[in-house]
Amino acid sequence: MKLKWYQKLERKYRKYAIPDLMKYIVIINAVVFVLNMLVPLSNLYDKFSLDPTRILSGEVWRLVTFLFLPPTSHPLWIVFTLYFYYLVGSNLEQQWGSFHFNLYYLIGVLSTIAAAFIGFGTVSTEHLNLSLFLAFAHLFPNFEVLIFFILPLKVKYLAWLNWGFIALSLISNPIPMKLAALASVVNYFIFFGPELISTLKLRWLTYKNRKRFRDAFKNKRR
Repeated sequence: MKLKWYQKLERKYRKYAIPDLMKYIVIINAVVFVLNMLVPLSNLYDKFSLDPTRILSGEVWRLVTFLFLPPTSHPLWIVFTLYFYYLVGSNLEQQWGSFHFNLYYLIGVLSTIAAAFIGFGTVSTEHLNLSLFLAFAHLFPNFEVLIFFILPLKVKYLAWLNWGFIALSLISNPIPMKLAALASVVNYFIFFGPELISTLKLRWLTYKNRKRFRDAFKNKRR
């Protein structure tokens, strides 16, 4: 059986993978949230952001620290959001293995950084985290989450909403955010693109066969 490209990479670099990567990212996000709330003058959100201008002036730590900025500033939602990100990341790692998940996340990180520098604007992890959710929804489409902790909803429907959000970002947002939206699907299409293409080809072939059968049946009846 022919190995896929990321399986070949895994054979060489598996030892460098970080197990439970999402756990560490979520914990640091929580720490940054608490520190910023207790010491507002620390202004961590500004000091850690992915700002190309400041990075080029020497603040290179921002290439990493932007990953640790909490996705929300609301105390209630931060608990739900970080728990959900951990749920998504841990399930992807369990499904794929540590190296595969690390590689998927790394490609998303590099794409986000590239989007920030090409558009030369500050970019958050919003779309990067979205790329994790899209992968999760692809692998576990029938997994149910509780909206507002009450309403059960399958993640495949939330994924369609997120695709709509990406489309809206491409239409209405400034250039840096448009590029971030594109960056959020780079890793998704790298990993799932061949499968999606095969599925579309199969559906097209099925459609053509059914149409050929219907046409042949109509002609026979005549």
